[in-house]
Amino acid sequence: MNLDKLKLAEANFLQMFPAGFEDEGLTEVRKRHNLSKMNLLALEVFREENFFVADKFLKGLVKIISRSSMLSLFEKPKFRDMISSLNSSEKELLTDYYRELFHGNQEKAFDSIVDFLAFYKMAKWSVVTVGMSYYKPEREVFVKPTTTKKIISELELDLIYRPRPTWSFYERYRETVFEIKKNVSSSLAPNNAALTGFLMLAL
Repeated sequence: MNLDKLKLAEANFLQMFPAGFEDEGLTEVRKRHNLSKMNLLALEVFREENFFVADKFLKGLVKIISRSSMLSLFEKPKFRDMISSLNSSEKELLTDYYRELFHGNQEKAFDSIVDFLAFYKMAKWSVVTVGMSYYKPEREVFVKPTTTKKIISELELDLIYRPRPTWSFYERYRETVFEIKKNVSSSLAPNNAALTGFLMLAL
């Protein structure tokens, strides 16, 4: 990791926004993303008891995808239409995978969800990771391809990005985000999405 470049980016960002993400200059950004509201929605949708009724869970999942400010306008209707096209057994299977992702074996579930979504050409990093990021914003990371590739390139990280999501990359990228977090002001990392947002803006 190029620490010199990271510290320079931090200094430049704090010069513009001395209070970090609490700075008045970023009020509109906070309003647009409204992470606290999305976190509350995710905590409700991904409660373990909600996974016992597939239709109810998937309706909540679509709501999260539809309301997310971090996904493109093209991805939202495609995801909604994909869920609508599933038969009951496919809905049960996908719901089981998500239950495992949030309340069981993350690695196994992550790759199973990717395999499932790939059949519908929906296995995109942003779609797969957005719910995780909202559910545990200090633990999980949102992988946005353009931002992630920029961070890897600018900070000279020992990571190779691939368009198809994999658990092995996700785990290593998450560990790297934790490492970056240790080296910058806490005002730049109230959550992991904010940290990667800072890097996107400042690098």
